[in-house]
Amino acid sequence: MENDINTNKANLYIGIMSGTSVDGIDVVLAKIANNKSALIGGFSCDFDESIRSEVLALCQNTQCNLEALGQLEVKLAKSYAKAVQQLLTNYQIERSQVRAIGCHGQTVLHNPFGDNPFSMQLVNANVLAAETGITCVTDFRGMDIAFKGQGAPLVPMFHQSLFESSTHSSEFTANTALLNLGGIANLTLINQDTLTGFDTGPSNILLDSWMQTKFSQPYDEDGKVSLSGQVNKPLLATLLADNYFSLPHPKSTGREYFNLAWLTQKLEQYSHSSNISDADIMATLVELTATSVTNELNKALNVKSNPDFQPSGNLLVFGGGTKNTALMNAISRLLPLWHIKTTDSIGIESQYMEALAFAWLGYRCITGQVANAPSVTGAEQATILGQITQVSCHQLVLGE
Repeated sequence: MENDINTNKANLYIGIMSGTSVDGIDVVLAKIANNKSALIGGFSCDFDESIRSEVLALCQNTQCNLEALGQLEVKLAKSYAKAVQQLLTNYQIERSQVRAIGCHGQTVLHNPFGDNPFSMQLVNANVLAAETGITCVTDFRGMDIAFKGQGAPLVPMFHQSLFESSTHSSEFTANTALLNLGGIANLTLINQDTLTGFDTGPSNILLDSWMQTKFSQPYDEDGKVSLSGQVNKPLLATLLADNYFSLPHPKSTGREYFNLAWLTQKLEQYSHSSNISDADIMATLVELTATSVTNELNKALNVKSNPDFQPSGNLLVFGGGTKNTALMNAISRLLPLWHIKTTDSIGIESQYMEALAFAWLGYRCITGQVANAPSVTGAEQATILGQITQVSCHQLVLGE
């Protein structure tokens, strides 16, 4: 899909994503029209370490003073804007050519339950629009939650759009699933009677946290530490006994649930944890992600109703976890009948899939089209997602 587009025409969108791993910012430039998305290119950069520390502190404590919260929103917006400006420079695009930015913001708390459900993504949309000179669409989860959905996952409808009237559709006539190995792992099943998607549980969040705590490294490069360890099956059973893994769909989760404190508590529950090496814990966490993904995929395909049924299909993987050899090997071992590839095989670099999804969600809002799937989020109805922040009253034109 890359670099085959006449960028002198309209319908250029930018997508911005910074995930629950808080490992950096991904921005993409895409052409989107008639519900079809074509990736032109992307750019990634690390967060300033002080901003990253503030975000993680807020996620862990869920409390801060209002001044710090307001300033963090502005700092994030300026960081996103800087990344956008670099993207435009890289691809020699004028800001006037871009119709809108779809920005997810930085999730610090996802709590779509109880009497007053909400999900908080930090970004000052006014600052982002002013700094870039481009209309911005933000706050994608709120309206779905207002209609009693979980506001997540948001990307399954976008995944479905990639295969509607696509040159790839004939290649994926059997079960087709897309797996995001970000901070949290989530699955989308597109070749079903009903679009299905859900968070399966932790992925890079726990792996990165343990690496940072025990090895003073930001992540397990190429999965080397995990590959050096052995899976501890009793500990794995303790982890998998958590109630989240038995919840029915729809379901979503985040760093507020799966975090270092959660892991520490589970290790305390397992009386022999002191005898497990840090590398063995890493190997066990890899197996936790691979097993929870496999279990949820099988559950969605009704394997339990027919134990002899062995599902097969195409699994397209994206996100930072694709670079973890230990994790990819574990998933391949547990799903031997599936053809497993990264989304690079359909022309979308795995690192940029989520940012492209938010460019598409921005497009859906700007053009007045619904973007949530009630079968995924549990919302009472389909609805338009996002809030629009305009730079100029002449910039926004609804419709294709």
